[in-house]
Amino acid sequence: MIAGIKKLILLAIIFGIGFGVYKYVTRDKTVKYSFTTAEVTRGDIVSTVTATGELSAVDVVDVGTQVSGRIEEIYVDFNSVVRAGQLIALIDPSVARLELREAEASLAVYQANVQSAQASLRDAERKLKRNRELLAKKLIAKSEVDTSEADVEMKRASLQEAQSRVTQGRAQVERKRTDLNYTRITSPINGVVIDRQVDAGQTVAAGYQTPTLFQIAKDLTQMQIKTKVDEADIGQIADGQRVTFRIDAFPEEEFIGRVVQVRIAPSTSDGVVTYTVIINVDNSDLKLKPGMTANVAIETQRQNNVLRIPVASMRFTPTEELLQTISFDTSKLAEKKSMHEATLWIERDGKLQGAVDVETGISDNRWTQLTKGKISEGDKLILNAQVVK
Repeated sequence: MIAGIKKLILLAIIFGIGFGVYKYVTRDKTVKYSFTTAEVTRGDIVSTVTATGELSAVDVVDVGTQVSGRIEEIYVDFNSVVRAGQLIALIDPSVARLELREAEASLAVYQANVQSAQASLRDAERKLKRNRELLAKKLIAKSEVDTSEADVEMKRASLQEAQSRVTQGRAQVERKRTDLNYTRITSPINGVVIDRQVDAGQTVAAGYQTPTLFQIAKDLTQMQIKTKVDEADIGQIADGQRVTFRIDAFPEEEFIGRVVQVRIAPSTSDGVVTYTVIINVDNSDLKLKPGMTANVAIETQRQNNVLRIPVASMRFTPTEELLQTISFDTSKLAEKKSMHEATLWIERDGKLQGAVDVETGISDNRWTQLTKGKISEGDKLILNAQVVK
């Protein structure tokens, strides 16, 4: 009885092992794949060059001083709206007034010297006339006439010198009067004060370099972005191109500008050559402030309502094992001769369908324009393939 049971158990084990071996040998050896795909769509593609720049006012005037002294009064502050000719600061005028009075006094002395020189000249001319009359009557020697003539010439030279000093004195008076006027700091333009670098009571010194007291922006409704573009991309940039940009202060809002200048002067930093590009921006709502950082995208090309393929599909290359599932002959693939040629792989019903050679146009780093190839809108292109375990 026991021996029979043991025999049955042994047979069951043997049967189980045999069945397992049979299932292993006869298992389905076909490898299955899972595909990540994206459809061919129709839409717009915009090719851009990106860069970073800083916002600034189009016209900014530095207001300085040509005279030294203590700031007595300041009449404007940051963000003050000013008009051309408006008094915005006053430098203590007391020293300039004293210097003007000294110059006027010196001028008065020079003018008095002219009157004295004129009187001396008239007296010398009378003596010369009298001596000539006496010489004609042979009452004096000719040497006395010669002496009188020399004295007249000297008196005339003295008069000319005195008159020159008057001219010099008048110029000095005008200079000191101008210096006095310079103690009144006025705005040269209509605009807004964007920077004030002095306070009342501070002393400024006008030496070899004029110190800046204020910065006045002419019109903050018009701004500009100064950005640097790499030499590899500068060939795509031209005046009039549309620009979109974002700033951190309004991350959800997109602003619009236009390229107005591509400067030909290069700059080099760490071996990288860049060129300055100026972009004009409308700021009618005054949202934008000088100094803000702008992340710009300069539109270099645009294609509307065209067939688009995802850029990732151009980078996919199937493995040899995957190609064996459809017995694909790789010799049929066209040789790529330019960066605008690619091979795309199509998926249909969860399986690799085949390859299509295409030609492409512009790209925005997400989509690429399809210009030639047997691809239709809605076709599924393979981006990635993974073995299903």
